[in-house]
Amino acid sequence: MMSRIWSNRTARPYLLLALTVAVFASMGGGTVLSLSTAHSVLQHFATLGPVALGLGLTILARNFDLSVAGVVGLAGCVAVLLGGSSPVLGVLAAVAVGAAFGLVQGTIITRLNLSSIGVTLGGLLTATGIAYVVTGNQEVRLDQPGIPALLDGPILGPMSVRFLVAVALFAVSAIIVGRTRAGRDLLAAGSDPKAALVAGVPVATVVITAFMLAGMCSALGGALLSYSLAAASPLPLSNTLVPAAAAAIIGGVSLRGGRGNPIGIAGGVLVLSALQSGLTALGVEPFVQDIVTGAVLLLVGILDGGDLRRRINDFNRRWVRRPATHAAAVPPARS
Repeated sequence: MMSRIWSNRTARPYLLLALTVAVFASMGGGTVLSLSTAHSVLQHFATLGPVALGLGLTILARNFDLSVAGVVGLAGCVAVLLGGSSPVLGVLAAVAVGAAFGLVQGTIITRLNLSSIGVTLGGLLTATGIAYVVTGNQEVRLDQPGIPALLDGPILGPMSVRFLVAVALFAVSAIIVGRTRAGRDLLAAGSDPKAALVAGVPVATVVITAFMLAGMCSALGGALLSYSLAAASPLPLSNTLVPAAAAAIIGGVSLRGGRGNPIGIAGGVLVLSALQSGLTALGVEPFVQDIVTGAVLLLVGILDGGDLRRRINDFNRRWVRRPATHAAAVPPARS
């Protein structure tokens, strides 16, 4: 039963989430399992979720978008600069900037047949540089005092508007990936680009679209985060890149592409959010949080190894079953 759940890439992160909650319940009890901690978990989800979703979509297409950290910061700056008179205009402008970044990067990668790592690293630096230019190398503030409370204030228990927006992003993406032709083309292009091309899948268009969606998701997350803080900085949010990649991997997305879905990514984000909020509630130092997160990621990587089952079977055959067979072959001593 447990092995079947673990082999299911969508169910796996939720099994880890249940184990995480159980461990925290045994350690902290009411200190960890409280409404304030639940609100903190969902707020972390709202911040990390859109970035992990965007990055995960490019991984599904057998690519990797390093620029998401820079786009988050740039989009936040654009949203704050243009959102003083109209917050909606600021969000739309930020999403448009993210889409433009994805379009340019995806086009360069597909047309010139380049590695996404090098291109998006350049995109990360470019987005950061543009953010410094548009802000004049200083922090910018949002002149809308009611926006942070509107976005982050608890509604429906521990939920917030920003969390519900992130959930809506995952729900729409899950429907597209799981139930539309575009989603099937995405998985096919990530699984085997050459075979997908032979089958009539427009691989280049799929990759470009994945990068555009990654830019849009990251930009929306960055814009809403800056609104919740009522400020934005040109510094790139580099601390979102590694957790976003870890969430996608824990959520069952294969780095080889073509395997995984947004529901699993959401579970991976929840696991990391629960770990961070739970350890913070217990008063654990930040470096210990990094060690625990790294250990969970390492465990998932080991158990997800392609030849792990074969190695376990070999071990059982050599060291477990052989002594039992030998013992059964020896006749019992006569009294």
